[in-house]
Parts: sequence; structure tokens; C-alpha cells
Amino acid sequence: MLLSEVVATSAAVTSTASRSAKVAALADLLRRLAPDEAEVVVAALAGEARQGRIGVGWATVRALDVPAAAEASLTVANLDQALDDLAATVGTGSQAARASGLDRLLRAATADEQVFLRRLLLGELRQGALEGVAADAVARAAGVPLALVRRAAMLAGDLPSVAATALAGGAEALAGIGLEVGRFVQPMLAAPGDAITDALPAHGGPASVEQKLDGARLQAHRSGALVRLFTRNGNDVTSRLTAVADLLLALPCTSVVLDGEVIGLAEDERPDRFQDTMSRFGRHVGEHGATLAVRFFDCLHLDGDDLLDEPLSIRSEALERVAGAWRVPLVRTAERAEAEAFLAASLAAGHEGVVVKDVASTYEAGRRGGAWRKVKPVRTLDLVVLAAEWGSGRRRGWLSNLHLGARDPEGGPPIMVGKTFKGLTDQLLRWQTDALLEREVRREGLTVVVEPELVVEIALDGAQRSTRYPGGVALRFARVRRYRDDKGPADADTIDAVRALL
Repeated sequence: MLLSEVVATSAAVTSTASRSAKVAALADLLRRLAPDEAEVVVAALAGEARQGRIGVGWATVRALDVPAAAEASLTVANLDQALDDLAATVGTGSQAARASGLDRLLRAATADEQVFLRRLLLGELRQGALEGVAADAVARAAGVPLALVRRAAMLAGDLPSVAATALAGGAEALAGIGLEVGRFVQPMLAAPGDAITDALPAHGGPASVEQKLDGARLQAHRSGALVRLFTRNGNDVTSRLTAVADLLLALPCTSVVLDGEVIGLAEDERPDRFQDTMSRFGRHVGEHGATLAVRFFDCLHLDGDDLLDEPLSIRSEALERVAGAWRVPLVRTAERAEAEAFLAASLAAGHEGVVVKDVASTYEAGRRGGAWRKVKPVRTLDLVVLAAEWGSGRRRGWLSNLHLGARDPEGGPPIMVGKTFKGLTDQLLRWQTDALLEREVRREGLTVVVEPELVVEIALDGAQRSTRYPGGVALRFARVRRYRDDKGPADADTIDAVRALL
């Protein structure tokens, strides 16, 4: 299949807000794929190359400005081979070799294909075909139940490979995919909740209210003497967490799969910042002077029994039996007051908040349904808009991704601390585009630099140290709440206020 067909489908998906239309367009494309193309295409349409990270960074991609091909000739197989070659390029001179290989790929691409490829490589391919929509499309194209696709993707830890299996072998092939100790399982996710009242189960039954740790998600597998440790994205980090592996080997079982977090601990035993935890990820856990700890909150398998389809209450009992000393602190309650008191205590202890879980819920990978809800305080900052990037797909023609700056208390120009495109409605995008173009200073490629006059209220989860921005700090999970017409740049929050979130 020509890559241009994939790009055209991506554009069609982006141009509609209808989920059913997105699914129909993707399913039509999937039916036309050759068996060896499915994994490549589903990965790309879900926003990531099949190869994952291939060593081509933002600076390399942005620096290449090459003429586009007049006619479409690139195939899906051509793209996959080119990315394989880039991923395999390592060692001395690899950066120049990757740039050369990327140059050849872009020269063979049409203008629309170039935009698609650049966004794919930079992780900015936001065409609306995230895994949920892609899973629906796989089910429709293969003529199999959606629940079967979702379960297979959870157990295989990889939707693209499941898509290839579904399209080639149908329901029977998907049913053959089961939990395998040692193989990554897609993690269940928590949906955001505004308050404890909203997060407690609607049926009035009890919930497990658990501390929300600001750490690194960890999935721990043990089969006999074999241990494998995975991040939330499926990366194997066993060699970097040898003490966690030793802990798993010491548990009273022969096989187990646990879901949990690795967190950093300061000298006073309070949790460290997320970035500090990640920087210490390679250090040992459990040794004298250690700065990392592991805490578990779910048990997916124990001694030959798969527990995914058991209610949380049963999985929690299994967790207590096998690793109770290392479980996340919790309270089980149906009372709002008790849950709110636990939330307050969790915040006072330095944690992010709580996760409220229905004790009757089963383990559903990749889903942000109502069974798990995370409740944590929302932080906001008033920041200055420094620039914006032209959007693509459904946002084509609008200025979308905002460059945000904090006020310099010494009187200098605003100091950039991050970007965001989240939280922008169509109405706000239209207003924002007109307002920013009125303040345009110059253009740098897809970026429109503006007079720093507009102040926008940004909700965020916190901040982390960064070498990318001049202030040495970057926003975490920033999203637009509203523009502050009542404030000017002199009223914006300072760089010190952003740094204080560290």
C-alpha cells in the first residue's frame, strides 16, 4: 500500500469529530492492508512508529528542510524499512548517518507525507486515532468482537501486533492470546476525578481509596527464578532495578505479576519529586542509603492463577498475602468523610492525592473508565503567550500549540517554561488565532512569534527541572483553562512561582 493512502486516511480522521466516522475510515483502510502492513500502519495511526524511539530527535527533524516529491511513491514497506535502518544506526557517526537517512526518506515523500512523517517521528501525530479508536477499527475490519480485541491487546501489551493477528486469524487467533508471566500487560489507567464525591462508586458500595504516588509505574513479573520489570510503556528495566528483582525473588510464591510504583524517598522518608525519582531509576532499592522504594497496588497473577477477571477485592487479598509489606497505603470505605480525610492525609504526607477504585471492578487495560478515578488538587498559573504553532489536520488553519512564558521578576522578557495545545475548544482556537495574528512579530517555520501581551490561565500537574528551557524548569501536563482578559504581562506569575512547584 502507498503511504499516501495512510496519510489521506489520517487527514480524514482528523477532519471529523465523529468517533463513528473515525472508526469507519480506519476500518476501511485496514481491510485493504497486506498482512505484513497492519502492524506498521496501526502503530503509526495510534501515534508512534512500530520501532518506538529510533534516535532521531527534535533538532534533527526540525533542521531538515528538503524539497517534497511531486508524486506519491513511498509504500508502507518503504517507510518501515527506512525506520528499521534508522533505529539500527548506532555508534560513531550515527547522528550524521541518521540525518542522512532521514533526508532520503523526506525527499521521497510528498508535502503531505512529509508533514505526517515529521509529526510521527516527533510524537506529535495527533490525528485522533489513539488506541481506543484504533481498537474499534481493528474489531470492525476483522469482524471480531471489540472486547476480544481489547483483551488481546491488554495481554499482548501491543495493539499493532494484535491488529495483525486479528486481520490474519480472526477471533480464534485472538482467543489464543493469554496472560503470560514475563510478558508485559497493558496497565489499567485511572480517569481524572474532580472530587471525592464524584469518584466514589455510584452504586454506593465500598471503594479502595489509595495514596496516589508521584512515581514511575512498574509492572513486576516473576516466574520461578526469572524476574522481569517493565515501565508503563512496556520498557524492560530489570537490569536497572536489581534490588526490586531481589525483593520479588524473596516473596512467598513461585509466580506472580504485580502492578505498582517506584518512588524516590528523601532523607525524612517523604516522597521525592517525580523527576528526581526518574534520575535515580538506575540505583538500587533496599540497600543501605537507598533513595528508591517500590510499592504495589494490584496483583494480576499469583501461583498459576490469573486474576484479571476477579474483582479488585479478590486481587487485593492476593496482594496482601504475597506482598502486604510493600503495598500502597489505603482505606476501604463508602463514606465521603473518611475518604476525604484520607485524601487530606495523603496530601500532607507529600503525595499527589488519591486513586479511588471500585472494589467490584475487574482489571481493564488501557481504559480510563469510572472504576478507577484519581483525585488531586489542580494547580494553576497565569502565563504569557510568547508564540504559537500552526495546527494540522482538524486544527489546520488555526494557531494551536502555545509557547508559554513566566514573568522575569528582574524586569527582563518573559522566560519560556513550556508548550501546550490541550484544553482548546474550537471557539477558543478561532479567537486565539485572530488575537495572536494581530500581535504577530515574525514567523519561524510553523511558529508565529507574538508580542508578549496575552495572559492565559494554565492548569498543570506540577513542574520539573529542564535543560530545554532557559529558566531551567518545565511545566508538567499543562492545559489551557481560559484567557485572562483582566490581566496583563505584569500580572503574570513569575519564574520563581514556577520553580517553587519543584
